[in-house]
Amino acid sequence: MSKFNEIINSDIPVLIDFSAHWCQPCKMMPPILKEVKKQLGDKIRILKIDVDKNPSIAQKHQIQSVPTMMVLKMEILYFANRELCKLSRLYKCYSNLLKLNFCFKNTDVISSIKNP
Repeated sequence: MSKFNEIINSDIPVLIDFSAHWCQPCKMMPPILKEVKKQLGDKIRILKIDVDKNPSIAQKHQIQSVPTMMVLKMEILYFANRELCKLSRLYKCYSNLLKLNFCFKNTDVISSIKNP
């Protein structure tokens, strides 16, 4: 879990795909995620988290169904989608994330989820 925390504390946005091996809709995500990575390259990290193998991470992020997609940067949640996610929605989320410019100070409190 310490490696996971290190990754989500990064200044690079992290797209997390919470899934399970038994979830049929989850099996549709890899081609979409590959396309996101192809288009955005090093501007984003993509993690696939199996909720059955990583229950503490799933619990920490209140994952109640799969697939669930989240985009975090420096542990701040900018996007959460609890259903199969279309490529266009992920790109829109990333574009909105860039518009924020990440000019937050450590004392700033962000309590709302930013959804495109």
